[in-house]
Amino acid sequence: MSPGIGYTALALVSAATLLIGFYGLRISRTTSDFYVASRTVKPWWNASAIGGEYLSAASFLGVAGLIVASGVDALWFPIGYTAGYLMLLLFVAAPLRRSGAYTVPDFAHARLESLPVRRLTSLLVIAIGWLYIVPQLHGAALTMRITTGLPAEIGCLVVTGVVCLSVVTGGMRSITFVQAFQYWLKLAAIAVPVLFILFRLAGDGPPGPDGGQLLTEALNPETHAPLYRNISLSIALLCGTLGLPHVLVRFYTNPDGASARRTTLIVLGLLSLFYIFPITYGVLGRIYAPDLADGGASDATVLLLPGRVFDGASGDLLAALVTAGAFAAFLSTSSGLTVSLAGVISQEFFRGSVAGFRVSAVLAAVVPLAIALLTESSALAGSIGTVFAFTASTLCPLLVLGIWWRRLTASGAGAGMLTGALLCGGAMIAAAVLPRVGAGIPAWIEQPAAWTVPAAFAVTVLVSRLTAGSAPGGAAKFLARLHTPEPLDLARPGAGAGSGGSKPV
Repeated sequence: MSPGIGYTALALVSAATLLIGFYGLRISRTTSDFYVASRTVKPWWNASAIGGEYLSAASFLGVAGLIVASGVDALWFPIGYTAGYLMLLLFVAAPLRRSGAYTVPDFAHARLESLPVRRLTSLLVIAIGWLYIVPQLHGAALTMRITTGLPAEIGCLVVTGVVCLSVVTGGMRSITFVQAFQYWLKLAAIAVPVLFILFRLAGDGPPGPDGGQLLTEALNPETHAPLYRNISLSIALLCGTLGLPHVLVRFYTNPDGASARRTTLIVLGLLSLFYIFPITYGVLGRIYAPDLADGGASDATVLLLPGRVFDGASGDLLAALVTAGAFAAFLSTSSGLTVSLAGVISQEFFRGSVAGFRVSAVLAAVVPLAIALLTESSALAGSIGTVFAFTASTLCPLLVLGIWWRRLTASGAGAGMLTGALLCGGAMIAAAVLPRVGAGIPAWIEQPAAWTVPAAFAVTVLVSRLTAGSAPGGAAKFLARLHTPEPLDLARPGAGAGSGGSKPV
């Protein structure tokens, strides 16, 4: 692809993001605007925004790359990414919205009446957010290097700069507009090239006899990963979705619990529609570009495949469209994470002011930038899967038991989160160190969720039972609030506890 076309695609996406963000500045005035868009975001709009921020580098580039590299085992990623929202619908979405909180630490503090638990939750949210942003910056670096030939570090700097500007200017209300736009851009950017490639394939057939053989090998059950790996990965993706801070904060923006449920249902449809295309890209990559897996460049399949199939201007234009969608993925996910982290950092260290939010947004973006510049990119979907495992082992027990179990205590929640963080964090460190000393990575270390998540739940329950006398006195009242549907006169935007300008619980 011509570097000029790559520059144009990146410039247009960045300009559109900043313009929409500046529009959000015009209508973002209160603290509630910056944190939760005054809780007035409608389900379709919010669902599009959730789709925009959730479909990250792992979804846009990594899923296809894993299919090229490992075949049908990679299908567990889009299945788990989507099915996690069913878990949100069943267990978290509506009760969390009724909590009236701005952030996950706000919820923990209101439910357990414990400042230490709030602090611990804040630290975990910040760590998860930073771990999640780093792969987005690695994806931006990969895209910048392939499409323009510029140093990879430029991609990290561009994404960080655009995200900081858009978040600082308009907060949550601004980012909602940006992310909703970016979902539909990403969908068009990945769908249109795939359709053109399929039309070409239907007319010309696979390039040689090996095309069918590659597909047959990909579908061969004997080549599947061990059962433990698939089970552990599924647990990480299903439970990890429940604790993603940038996803949870979006449910605080709905007017009421019923809207939160409708939003989740729409998100399930939008994600299911989107994942058809990276899966198709991966299958086509095994026909047209199997060499990318051997060269360790499988994450670039979505970027390079149009140029492999089409020559000249047609290939350049389709590649430019895919490049624009890829950068939209990096920007939207990084923006959502930065907003959620800025909210937590501002609440904990800057008393929740708008000025503190803006300073926090810069801090939330700059730290992962430094980490990304000092580290190398690994498989994008695999690295995000590790973050899901850590989230499932730490925040998931707090949220599920905090919403559904009256006997949860602050000591139990803290012990459970620390257990999950130490066990899963230790496995992550071991997985990074073992290859450097020439050792293999055992499956239980590579995919730890199958044992770290049950351990975190078990410790939370056990310690809560041992400290039953310290259960918060207001737990029953708080849980009644979470599980009682809003009266009709309070379900309207701007009414009751869900109105704009409300304070954190």
